Amino acid sequence: MTARMTHVTRFHFPATKTHTKQTSVITRVLAAGFIAGIVAGLFVAALQHVTTTPLILTAEIYEVSGEAAQRGLSTLTQSALLHRTINTSLSTIALSMGYALILLAVMLLSEEKIDAYRATLWAACAFAATGLSAGLELAPQLPGSAETALHDRQIWWLTNAALTASGLYLVIKIDPIPIKIVGLALIVVPHFFAPYPATPESHVPAELAARFAAASLSVQALSWLLAGALAGAIFQLLNSQNNETRR
Repeated sequence: MTARMTHVTRFHFPATKTHTKQTSVITRVLAAGFIAGIVAGLFVAALQHVTTTPLILTAEIYEVSGEAAQRGLSTLTQSALLHRTINTSLSTIALSMGYALILLAVMLLSEEKIDAYRATLWAACAFAATGLSAGLELAPQLPGSAETALHDRQIWWLTNAALTASGLYLVIKIDPIPIKIVGLALIVVPHFFAPYPATPESHVPAELAARFAAASLSVQALSWLLAGALAGAIFQLLNSQNNETRR
């Protein structure tokens, strides 16, 4: 009897390869975003502890005023300041993770090469859209400052951030001059419709409010830049390791 040998031909399915590649990219994005967010968040949280937090505590005294506020601040310092610091630090870390993940996702969708340098540039544009541009009209506020309605502030901030980000993309990435002009218009238009405080009354000294606004914007800028640089560098490193493994 003659044994028949059956040769099996292996078929490579492009769809399977594409799915595996996409999963690998998503894994690297999540890993880079989480690691960058934790590192950047811890650094920024420590910076907030010595910059913006003391200003907030001082503003709370002016908001209530009097000896009762002084006693309340003393009680807060002894019993709840640590709890507040921990909550603020966790929120800062989560926010930094969000910054890093958003940057990486947008850069991937834009088919931009991801490295530390390019991610830092994108982070600078993100801060310009979400922090600097909004700060021109609605500066970060301390407790006791004159405020507009929260709903109006939120709607304007979201609109301004979206339009400014779109405008920056058109100005930087798109070549035709008319498109760049449209981009500039998108950046400028929201500032004609910015909300203003209903009443000019404020319990916080102007100098303290100005210091807080400057410190807050500086910390936010550092948070974006640090999260972007770390995310880009870590993603690039993971990408290089993945390419070496395939060889």
